[in-house]
Amino acid sequence: MPSNLISSEIAEPYAQALMSLAQTHDLTETFGRDFRDLGQLLDDSPELQDFIANPVISDNDKKEILGRIMGDSNHYLMNFLMLLIDKRRIVFLRPIVEQYLALLRDLNNVVLAEVTSTRELNDEQRRNIEDRVKGMTGAQGVEIKTTIDPDIIGGVIIKVGSQVIDASLRGQLRRIGISLKV
Repeated sequence: MPSNLISSEIAEPYAQALMSLAQTHDLTETFGRDFRDLGQLLDDSPELQDFIANPVISDNDKKEILGRIMGDSNHYLMNFLMLLIDKRRIVFLRPIVEQYLALLRDLNNVVLAEVTSTRELNDEQRRNIEDRVKGMTGAQGVEIKTTIDPDIIGGVIIKVGSQVIDASLRGQLRRIGISLKV
């Protein structure tokens, strides 16, 4: 897997070029939806990541599989993905997807809130987190990415950029332990 620094240096110009193309053709949200789905698929399938990154697998096989996965996606996006394969940059697909989605959030004044909880959030909990994050950041919208971690015992941990709000039971117990040591 490529290093993060090299990945971001390569991913950023590709993501910016795709954003420019998307803006020109009023497709920013369409590409965003397709990339969110593709990103989720990559997260859920390490086998797909390995397949895409494998230099032994032919470009034609990669094009065929990506074509099947993307189905009836916009032809500009499909051409972009095929270009990544031709230029041997498909190994950077995940960072390009992440960078594009970050550019889209900036464009729409939306922030990403990474939420860790012990179980799936219900609609009311999502709304409460969105309201709190909007209040903290002044953003127009909030995109929530959830992670389930039973080790936090209860509550949630919310990360927005470099800010972390630890409202987990594990965090509270740790803070109590630290205060008792003083």
